[in-house]
Amino acid sequence: MSRFDGKVVLISGGARGMGESHSRAIVAEGGKVVITDVLDAEGQTLADELGESAVYAHLDVTNEEEWLAAVKLAVDTFGGLNVLINNAGIANFGTLDTYTAKDWSLIIGINLTGAFLGIKSAAPELVKNETSSIVNISSTAGMQGFAALHGYTASKFGLRGLTKSVAMELGHQGVRVNSVHPGNIRTPMTDGLEIDDSSTPIPRLGEPEEVTKMVLFLASEDASYSTGSEFIIDGGVLAGDGAVN
Repeated sequence: MSRFDGKVVLISGGARGMGESHSRAIVAEGGKVVITDVLDAEGQTLADELGESAVYAHLDVTNEEEWLAAVKLAVDTFGGLNVLINNAGIANFGTLDTYTAKDWSLIIGINLTGAFLGIKSAAPELVKNETSSIVNISSTAGMQGFAALHGYTASKFGLRGLTKSVAMELGHQGVRVNSVHPGNIRTPMTDGLEIDDSSTPIPRLGEPEEVTKMVLFLASEDASYSTGSEFIIDGGVLAGDGAVN
């Protein structure tokens, strides 16, 4: 029996990058997946490839009505909802003298408010199960600060905190909530960035599939006694400073 037999998973930002990897792995392990994104062509192509175990829906995570529609699609198509993976997110950059209020509002809206709306929309279905799981994709920027990444850092710290408050509220109703904190992962978000990984204990970019293994662990009953916690997958970036080559 596969870990996700009989389970229905809703993934935001599921059309490419880490979200695509999560979507593929859920289906490979017997689950049903609702892939959501604003990248409609990519999302629909992926759902078509995965077959009857997948369905695609357009989702702007800042739109509560679209969240409610995505949850309804999960219920109407597959009979319920067991797991929410808040994967959608963006990054923007700027020093204090160039970073605008518009830049700030955009990233907080997508990375933090979007996750809150997803949790709020999915919770009524999640609590109907004996056990359910929410996995919030934060970042190493949810554990330490980065210059010129003010909005990104704030949103990822905020998502880490939201994870804990929701875990406290929903734990007695059978819903576990955890955050995942990837380091530099090879995705479209990191394409074109000059990343120096020479001082990282594991001196390379991570692969989306490596994050997926962590996400699926938390989404499954393998993590049945873990909630309100951070799970770091960063090649050792947060372990310290100045690795010896």
